[in-house]
Parts: sequence; structure tokens; C-alpha cells
Amino acid sequence: MHSILQRGNAILAYTLSVLACLTFVCFASTVLLNYRTHADLNTVKVVVKNVPDYSASREKNDLGFLTFDLHTDLSHLFNWNLFLYLTAEYETANNKLNQVVLWDKIILRGENAVLDFKNMNTKYYFWDDGNGLKGNNNITLTLSWNIIPNAGLLPNIFAHGSHSFQFPVDYTTSRMVRLN
Repeated sequence: MHSILQRGNAILAYTLSVLACLTFVCFASTVLLNYRTHADLNTVKVVVKNVPDYSASREKNDLGFLTFDLHTDLSHLFNWNLFLYLTAEYETANNKLNQVVLWDKIILRGENAVLDFKNMNTKYYFWDDGNGLKGNNNITLTLSWNIIPNAGLLPNIFAHGSHSFQFPVDYTTSRMVRLN
């Protein structure tokens, strides 16, 4: 005869084995899917200012402002949730590669996954750690996303299509605004 502890151990071990197999099947059912799609990006308005960064050293750094249009259909990607983010990549004399997240959004399963945004402002400030934005002509916007699975890999996927633009060669003059 087996004791109650031995029987409980056997039931727990069997249950965990079944759950592990189901988790692997869940992972295997989505690992080979193609999650890339096309995204249309366009900048509408681009401005660069030279303002003091009060959060760091109070030195004057470049602050870029832009509005953008975004159109993409992500509805065929859904088996879980999506975390979208728009990044700007550029090169300066100080840094070979600069990457700045300008906007992000979480789309839950069941929500509308067709994005058609016009004249959107960035969600985060576009700071440069110097004067690398003024006259910079190699800024590239890219839409990327992570698919948040129940189990398995957390893939980082880049959309087909990106948008390159340049900042003006002159600073926009306006009264100084203190940014928190």
C-alpha cells in the first residue's frame, strides 16, 4: 500500500507533466508563424530646438519635435497580445548608432488592430545628448513589436517599411519652455 503522501506526490507529478506538455504544444503551435507585415510611416511636421535639459546637466541639447502618420493592419498577427513601439535611429559624430523610442502602444487580444493614425505626436521626448539633430539627414523611423506569448519566445519583430527624414538646418526659435 502507498501512503497518502506518495499518492499525492504521484498525482502532483502527473499533473505537472501534463501541464508541461500542454505548454510546449502552445509554444510549438506559434513558433514558426510569420509575424511581419507592412507599415506605412510618414512624418508630417519636423522641428528641432536647442533647449536646456533640466533633468541632467542643464546644458543645451537638441530636442526634436515631430508629428507622424501611421497606417498598418496587424489583425492577422493575433494569437496573443502586442506591444508596439516606434523608434528613431540616427548617427551622430559622437555615436555611431542612436536609438530613441518615440511612441508605444499595447494592443490586447480582441481590440482593434488596424492602426490608422494621422498627425500623431510622439509620446516621449526626442532628446539628443548633444547637438546631433540639427541638420541631421539620416533619421529613420521604424515600427517594431513584441508578441507577448503565454509560453515561449518573446520575438522582436520589425515591420516591412520604414521612413527616413531630416531635421531642419536651423533651430526653431520660440520662447523657452521648462520641461520636467
